[in-house]
Amino acid sequence: MRAVTTLSVVVLASAGIGHAVVTSLDAGITRVDAFKDMKNRPRAGHGMNVLLVGTDARDKISESERRAYRLGGQPCHCTDTMMIVHISEDRERASVVSLPRDSYAEVPERVDPRTGRRHAPHPVKLNAAYAEGGPQLTIATVENMTRVKIDHYLEVDFTSFMKTVDVLGGVRICTTTPLKDSYTGLDLAPGTYTLNGGQALQYVRARHVDGASDLGRMKRQQRFLAALIERATSSGVLLNPMRFRDVTRAVLGSVRADEGFGTDELLDLGRAMRNFSPSSSEFSTVPIGQMNFPVKGLGSTLKWDPTASGRLFQTLREDKPLTVDHPHRGPRPAPVEVEPRQVRVQVENGTRTAGLAKRIDAALAAAGFATTHQPTTAAVHDVRRTVISYDPRWDRSARTLAAALPGSALRAVPGMGPTLKVTGGSDFKAVHRVKTEDPAKPEQSALRGSEVVCSASEGASEGA
Repeated sequence: MRAVTTLSVVVLASAGIGHAVVTSLDAGITRVDAFKDMKNRPRAGHGMNVLLVGTDARDKISESERRAYRLGGQPCHCTDTMMIVHISEDRERASVVSLPRDSYAEVPERVDPRTGRRHAPHPVKLNAAYAEGGPQLTIATVENMTRVKIDHYLEVDFTSFMKTVDVLGGVRICTTTPLKDSYTGLDLAPGTYTLNGGQALQYVRARHVDGASDLGRMKRQQRFLAALIERATSSGVLLNPMRFRDVTRAVLGSVRADEGFGTDELLDLGRAMRNFSPSSSEFSTVPIGQMNFPVKGLGSTLKWDPTASGRLFQTLREDKPLTVDHPHRGPRPAPVEVEPRQVRVQVENGTRTAGLAKRIDAALAAAGFATTHQPTTAAVHDVRRTVISYDPRWDRSARTLAAALPGSALRAVPGMGPTLKVTGGSDFKAVHRVKTEDPAKPEQSALRGSEVVCSASEGASEGA
């Protein structure tokens, strides 16, 4: 995900601030000969394909940042995140496809430029290609797997990511369920938050929030990238030369790019994307055919679905959109682990508004929840924020209910039993639709950026 900040640099160029500013940006980027001596490459399609990689390099992280954001440990000198960003030929659409780091891959035959030794093709986890052969082998492996010709290579690390988010003034994200990961220190209750650089890094690195592991993390990364684009395009930074300069300086020290991605390319792309917005972007993940695919010497890997992934990459090669318009489609249902019909709920009215509990009970029942159909009146009548009380043994059911009542507070009550209690507050507006999703194999359909950024109504509950 550190790589997504580089995309923000491209977007920020859309102000057409001038050749001098972008030239200084070009001069500060570390160059890498990412395509040297590459042969048997796929045929070029339409549009531009950029391979964005985020490495786990952390040598520029301060000691206080290490402690605050749980960035200890030894780097593996491999790619922490990898995405293909396809910019359409008409420059009106960006399609982002996440490539899971644990994907089963086979690196092509190569000759080590340092020793002259020839290496035969062999299986690896995708993120290990970088450690073995750097950007060149990474690109060759991705092209071999996707048959998509990569036009440019961009690489960013932890430091660049945090600085860019901070210079933009933070990025707003929202969640309908609690997000807690003891490994990264992420701890967010349901609500809307403006994250600084370090907090954003915790958000996009978290892999232990649920059973989805890396696949769930990629969905959060895609959501964050859409929010980052929204922040960059709506904050005025594109029209302010001084702020533009500050953002570009924030990423210069950590960015590496191929030698062909220079000033002219930045200006051409930036001017073409002047009206870029979250609705211009779309996000998808490579379809997985087999989870936990065992490989001797590698352990458990993710094996792509050959048919579905083939269709996905053919769509990129043909410069077609990944998403399909649904003119009457409302907000997408929130993904949950437990089916609503398995969640038993008792509703009570915590306000002086007559009929509130009955209204919430009916709305939850219509959404599929097993309500008691016997709403009651709470002992208190001044509840502002709706509360969900639950036994910790039924925490997954509580998360499903919280997704249907975004912004509600979760209150653990040991010994309460399987029936959850909703105390309606004055903040209640509506019940949101939810959809059961296996955390180990989340839905992999494409989404527009406008579908995953926070709505205007969610901004009202913004936290620190």
